[in-house]
Amino acid sequence: MTRLRLLQHRAADGKRSVIAATDAGANMVVGVDSVRDLAARAIADGTDLAAAVQACGTGAAVDIAAELAAGRLISPIDHDDPAHLIMTGTGLTHLGSAEGRDKMHRAAQAADTLTDSMRMFLDGVAGGKPEAGETGQQPEWFYKGDGSGLVGPGGALISPAFAQDGGEEPELAGIYLIGPDATPFRLGLCLANEFSDHVTERHNYLWLAHSKLRQAALGPELLTGAIPDHIEGMSRIHRGGALLWEKPFLSGEANMSHTIANLEAHHFKYDLFRRPGDIHIHFFGTATLSFSEGVTTQEGDVFEIEAAPFTLPLRNTLANAAAAPVTVRPL
Repeated sequence: MTRLRLLQHRAADGKRSVIAATDAGANMVVGVDSVRDLAARAIADGTDLAAAVQACGTGAAVDIAAELAAGRLISPIDHDDPAHLIMTGTGLTHLGSAEGRDKMHRAAQAADTLTDSMRMFLDGVAGGKPEAGETGQQPEWFYKGDGSGLVGPGGALISPAFAQDGGEEPELAGIYLIGPDATPFRLGLCLANEFSDHVTERHNYLWLAHSKLRQAALGPELLTGAIPDHIEGMSRIHRGGALLWEKPFLSGEANMSHTIANLEAHHFKYDLFRRPGDIHIHFFGTATLSFSEGVTTQEGDVFEIEAAPFTLPLRNTLANAAAAPVTVRPL
């Protein structure tokens, strides 16, 4: 089945364009400069993204691999006002995802006692895939930040000076636009690196919120249409031009303890997250972390994530920010 993928392009002169790609090739979309604009047109017309592309028409052919290599592909979704792009996520959603988390937390508890992480994971296994019309178990939820923390393909993931670690999390992210009547519309999925501070989290799981307030990266393609039930990819870390670590990862509902619909329901049940015009990037979780296998990342490491049916990889380099002390001034 041919899957429509949408990309955003920025030329050297700053001009932006949207690219529509299928197995048959990739072409510029006429008359739109953002995927958000294209999606808004589809909502207004009561159609879908494929029909919106057809209505706009397509122009010049594009070699998307060459454009990625040249640094001209940007994040496939963004917002003119970063405060109206909200990044959030869910954890302990994948079968096997509790293992790494439990290793981090078990040392603080007796060996015969379930950690809170394991209890939450088991709750998801028992109730994360409800029958139609039923309310499923709510997942772990966290806030990552707004659009100011969104990094595109090839960009640096910058770890704050106060961070204890900067580690990769290879995932899928759902991309949503809230319609004029407050309806959330799922535009599709992106490959994602939900960059986190696992050392801080390991110290105390109640510091999860701190560990997640970091940048995150999206791959160059937004995959439209139905969510694949099974996605198998590869997560790698390169250091000094050599492969340091790699491991396959699985996603899609066949490999998850929650349905995507259940994760969506528990996010968008809040009125705050149904504000017309907002973009939401919602990370669906992972079971694969280099940190769980004893890898300590270093500045200059390159994270690489790839998975079919996405055709382009997501690569980002780890960088460390300079210290920026903050002083609160009373008025």
